[in-house]
Amino acid sequence: MIDISKEIQFQTARSGGKGGQNVNKVETMVIGFWSPDASLLFNEEEKQRLKEKLVNKINTEGYVVVKSQVHRSQLSNKEEVVRKMNELVKQALTKKKARISTKPSKASKEKRIESKKRNADIKQGRKKIRY
Repeated sequence: MIDISKEIQFQTARSGGKGGQNVNKVETMVIGFWSPDASLLFNEEEKQRLKEKLVNKINTEGYVVVKSQVHRSQLSNKEEVVRKMNELVKQALTKKKARISTKPSKASKEKRIESKKRNADIKQGRKKIRY
């Protein structure tokens, strides 16, 4: 697995949520910026694939932006940003398996037809009887 933690630029900000007085004085939220274009870990084909898959995550400057403010410590949030970013890259680079189309089995076809016949008989029994 490729680790892009060395290429991520970090920025901190004050976090909302729990933390009491600590929230107002410590910048625990971490925002990570990573540019697929400037990356040295991937070849051009992989960079193109990343840009196609992460098109909704890339901002106008060409950076993938991920933030975390889940934890109370800056270090934990930084690790969370790295984990999220690595997960995004991993998902973008994995190729989707081609679906193999299958046909219904003979037994399932027979079962379906039998249930249709049974339902038809039940509905037939609801009609008024003509003499």
